[in-house]
Amino acid sequence: MDCKTLRDKLQQAGVAGAGGAGFPTYAKLDERADTILLNCAECEPLLSLHRQLLALHTEEILSAFEQVACTVGAERAIVCVKKEYKAAIQAVEHGLESGLYPHVSLHLLQGVYPMGDEVVLVYEATGRVIRPGGLPIEEGVIVFNVETMYNVSRALTQEAPVTKKLVTMIGELKEPKTLFLPLGTSLEEAIALAGGPLIQDYAILVGGPMMGREGRKADPVTRTTNAVLVLPPDHGLIQRMRAKISVDLQRAASICCQCRACTDLCPRNALGHPIEPHKFMRSAANRDFSDPQVFLDTFFCSSCGTCELYACPQSLSPRTLITAYKSGLRKAGVKAPADPQFAPVSQAREYRKVPEARLKARLGLSTYDRPAPLCPESCQPKKVRVFLSQHIGAPALAAVEEGALVKEGQTIGRAAGGLSLPVHASIGGRVSHITEKWIEITAD
Repeated sequence: MDCKTLRDKLQQAGVAGAGGAGFPTYAKLDERADTILLNCAECEPLLSLHRQLLALHTEEILSAFEQVACTVGAERAIVCVKKEYKAAIQAVEHGLESGLYPHVSLHLLQGVYPMGDEVVLVYEATGRVIRPGGLPIEEGVIVFNVETMYNVSRALTQEAPVTKKLVTMIGELKEPKTLFLPLGTSLEEAIALAGGPLIQDYAILVGGPMMGREGRKADPVTRTTNAVLVLPPDHGLIQRMRAKISVDLQRAASICCQCRACTDLCPRNALGHPIEPHKFMRSAANRDFSDPQVFLDTFFCSSCGTCELYACPQSLSPRTLITAYKSGLRKAGVKAPADPQFAPVSQAREYRKVPEARLKARLGLSTYDRPAPLCPESCQPKKVRVFLSQHIGAPALAAVEEGALVKEGQTIGRAAGGLSLPVHASIGGRVSHITEKWIEITAD
């Protein structure tokens, strides 16, 4: 299969990065790559979907991974798994013994955060450093996560579009589990499918405790929803998300002692990227704009939250403030520096990694570190709202009308021009409502 044919198949199936920003997978395929990586690092604490999927569907995932390597002409296809994921490691080792995947090898990772960040992963697996603001392909690398490769496999062997998302359901739930949820399932219904909440009043954290956001019960599951974490409303993570930026800034002005812990433990700074949260905090808190470079360098922050949720001894919010300033710069038309300064990898990097167990304890999440077994059967909600934009690029364009009967897998939104993906019906039923943002389907 040539690269164009593979791109077409993946675009038609609506395959995007199953987590993070949802970059269309077809647009990642590039014949400049000499190495492709399979990311099984579960970047966020408490998540278990990727390791479980890799252990359950090893053959399909390795076969697709080998085929992608051959198609783009990559010399190496490296499966990157954390050392503690014993079942996934055993499954991959057994699969490689068959000799069917000559390009594929296994690389074991440390159990530290944020190992799933692709810039960090590329360095750990290959020793190559991605420049600030750059892409892995510039260093000859493409990164896929496990669920994305599983969707690639289904697109190639079954011509199956992406209609479901694997989601870890954890926290204050009666039955923590990992579910295949039809796209558009409401978070409230997803919680009910995990046995329901253990507490009457609860808050929902979508995507993971470090980089996630607070969600609402009516919010739908999308292609990038990796986890739903149910927490008490007074939990520290929820309170931080609800804090006002103005208060965070005032606290920084009155408390920040310039200890440098935020910068010293910053994973991107350790790789030589010009992001120094302590300098930003000093300038922002004192409204000191004499050195604009401090603010321009916020473009190179990955928003991993290490500075804010782990490093700072005063519980300040550098990540939140950096995100706010970065957003303001973009709205003002300011772009990231084209030729940023680049330092060597820090010699102290190995001693400044964040152990996952300690991170979970610091976040107050150790109580919720329980098994969330994968349920292979698909759930069937009564209604879904499938968003037309679940990926980076132009939203899909509605291709059905209200009242139409649709089958699961049918195209209901066609790809727009440029970088875009179609969307498909995640359940069979009747199109009950269409807006500019989503298409609602009610099950028969």
